[in-house]
Amino acid sequence: MLRRLYDWVMSLAATRHAERALAAISFIESSIFPIPPDVLLIPMVLANRARWFRIAVVCTVSSVLGAFLGYAIGYFFFELIGQPILQLYGKADSFAEMTARYNEWGAWAVLFAAVTPFPFKVLTIFSGVTGLNLALFALVSLIGRAARFFLVAWLLHRFGAPIQTFIEKRLGLLFTLFMIFLIGGFAALRFLV
Repeated sequence: MLRRLYDWVMSLAATRHAERALAAISFIESSIFPIPPDVLLIPMVLANRARWFRIAVVCTVSSVLGAFLGYAIGYFFFELIGQPILQLYGKADSFAEMTARYNEWGAWAVLFAAVTPFPFKVLTIFSGVTGLNLALFALVSLIGRAARFFLVAWLLHRFGAPIQTFIEKRLGLLFTLFMIFLIGGFAALRFLV
């Protein structure tokens, strides 16, 4: 089923509605959809490399707006569904402690998920559950998503189809390593100072 969904998303790149499809997929991927927008962004940029900047803007803006939907899902539905389950299992106090830790470091987690293959939707929803500062959430979502989509689009614009295999296979790993070193460096500075 996931493969058919992937193929369907890829087929949208060849239609005259590709840009709207990219906006829709970028929006819903940030909260519930399992296929990343890169699946559509890559063939769109390859089909028209001169439009790379516009395509990256559409993807970034739509993804960040979709992140607010994920945040809202976590924020508004946790009380209805999640809280009673935590109370039933006697884990409400543990969750309160975890929430405090997440709100201290959560911006880094959101940034990490925004630029790596880690499912961004998990942290958009969790940020709403924990009530992560909304302005901070918006800022790191914008920075992370822009970094990811603009880099991918620019690489495709600059190098064309030969870079596609690298992006699809290795860029996620490079982003993940970069984020680990970045967050690790800030954590080390915090404990050293």
